[in-house]
Amino acid sequence: MILAVVAIGLLAGVLGAILGLGGGVVVVPALQFVLPLFGHAISITQAVAISQIGVLAVGVAGTAGYLQKGMIRARTGYLLSPYTIIGGTLGSYLGLILPAKAVATVFAFLLLYSAYNLLRGLKRIEQEREPSKLVPPAMGFAGIMSGLLGIGGGTVQVPVMNLLAGIPIREAIATSTFIMGLTAVANALIYSAGGLLDFHLAAAVAAGILIGARAGTNLATRISAQNLKVLFSALLIFTAMQMLWKYWV
Repeated sequence: MILAVVAIGLLAGVLGAILGLGGGVVVVPALQFVLPLFGHAISITQAVAISQIGVLAVGVAGTAGYLQKGMIRARTGYLLSPYTIIGGTLGSYLGLILPAKAVATVFAFLLLYSAYNLLRGLKRIEQEREPSKLVPPAMGFAGIMSGLLGIGGGTVQVPVMNLLAGIPIREAIATSTFIMGLTAVANALIYSAGGLLDFHLAAAVAAGILIGARAGTNLATRISAQNLKVLFSALLIFTAMQMLWKYWV
C-alpha cells in the first residue's frame, strides 16, 4: 500500500510541477479510489489533509527548480501570498465542518470552471498587460479552495495570473508553485490540529512528490504554452468527472 501511495505522489509531483498545481487534483481522488483496494478506505477530508503535505512538498521541490531557471515572479508571489494564506486558513476550517459530498461537489465544479476559462483563452496571444483589480480577491478565493480541497490553489491561481494579471502561462505556473508552498503550511497545521492527518500516508505521498516535482520542472520548459493549457484543462475535467461519479452516481 505504501508503494502505491508513493507512486501516487510521484505522478502528482510531476503533474503538479508541470502545471503549477499542488498535486491535490491527483492525490485527493487517487487516495479515495486506490486505498480501498488495500482495505484502507479514508474520507475525502482525510485525503485533503494528506494532500496539504503533498502541496507543501510540491511547493518546496518545484520552487527550487523554477528559481534556478529564473521563472518565478517573486515580487508578485510575495504580494499575493497573504491573500491565499488568509483564504487557506478559512478554507481549512470549512473543511473540518462541511460534509464530504459538499466538498467533493465544490471541488468538481471548481475544476470544470477553471478548465473552461483556460480553454476559452487558448488562442489568445500572451502579452503583458495591467493586472485586473479582481486579482487579489480571486487569489483569496484560491486560498479558500486550497484549504477546503487540498488542491494547492493552482487550479484557480494559474488562470487568475494568466487571464487577469497577464502573466505568461509558464511564469504563472512557476509563481503559483511558489505561492502554494507558503499557503500549505498553515493549512496543514489546521488539519493536523483537527486530528485528520495520517502522518505515515502523508510522508509516503511527500516522498513521491519530492522526486516527481523536480522532474516536472525540467519537463515544463519543453512543453509549449498552448499544450500546457490543453494538458492542464484535460486533467481538470477528468478529475472533476471522477469526483462527481463517486459522490452522485
